[in-house]
Amino acid sequence: MKYFSERKFKFLIFLLMLFVIANSAFAQARQQIPSIKLASPVPENTAWGQMINRMAGEWNRIFGENKVIVFHGGTSGTETQVLGLLRSNQVQAGIFTSMGLNSVVKEVMALSYPFLIRNDNELKEVLGKLRPEIDTLFQSRGFVTLTWAHAGWIKLFTRTPAYTPDDLRKQKVASSPDEQDLLQAFRLMQYNIVPAGLNELLMSLQSGRIDATYISPIYAATGQLFGVAGNMSTVNVAPFMGAVLMNDVTWKRIPERFKPALLEACKKAQAEIEASLAALEAEAITTMVKHGLKIVDLTPSQMQVWYDDTAKYDNRLVGSVFNREYFNKVNNILTEYRRNR
Repeated sequence: MKYFSERKFKFLIFLLMLFVIANSAFAQARQQIPSIKLASPVPENTAWGQMINRMAGEWNRIFGENKVIVFHGGTSGTETQVLGLLRSNQVQAGIFTSMGLNSVVKEVMALSYPFLIRNDNELKEVLGKLRPEIDTLFQSRGFVTLTWAHAGWIKLFTRTPAYTPDDLRKQKVASSPDEQDLLQAFRLMQYNIVPAGLNELLMSLQSGRIDATYISPIYAATGQLFGVAGNMSTVNVAPFMGAVLMNDVTWKRIPERFKPALLEACKKAQAEIEASLAALEAEAITTMVKHGLKIVDLTPSQMQVWYDDTAKYDNRLVGSVFNREYFNKVNNILTEYRRNR
């Protein structure tokens, strides 16, 4: 009996150890899914904000628990501040525009080279060829690009019509002090640039401090800028990009089995966001026209004047403001694409 009792006791101890180990492993498995704070500059009550909520909800569905919290409307700070929070892991993911992306990977600035990428099809071609390389560059800086989104086009809004570059050079053009590279680029192209933040534009236009700016039509409509800068040229200055970045620390903590579904959810969100923003941009332009905006409709030959004028400054811009390797890559892709059209 004593022998039996000792064996039974040891067996019970063994079962208890298995139970403890199993529960510990289960707890660790649950802890592997990190809490994710997602910082967004977009107000929640917009179509884009609601789409971000749906994407976060889909992530939570995939995880099987509520792990994602969205902080809307820039409440986490500016893009620069959010990048700092990402690096310190106080925030785990964020939505960034071209400005924030450029500050992480300078090579991305090639996508914003003025008047280089001219339409949606060209942007799709460039991203299709370069996105894997660019994603790798972000990874080397400690970030994972979960999705990219084309958020429309930067347009010229001017006090007097700008049919040619020289028309624009006669006006004082606002450029964000947070986008020093673009500010410097336009100065090198001999434009009369005045630093002015987004929240300063309307007052600066009304006071005569500036006469023009390059900006998304959605922002121009929201900020009522077209009431003073009442002419919008149809030439596209540059694509307005957005992306969802997650810090590498958090991405590595997410179990591998969840990642394909998360990336698929992001891909779906990208398509919905792009469609929503394209509709919003078109609606913004239509609304502004109803309230007095004049469309400066350029002919193909007039647009070519803008392209040729910018090309004259390539030697000043490339290698100083814009990464030479990636400018050449973008330019070569576009040259080949246009040749085969």
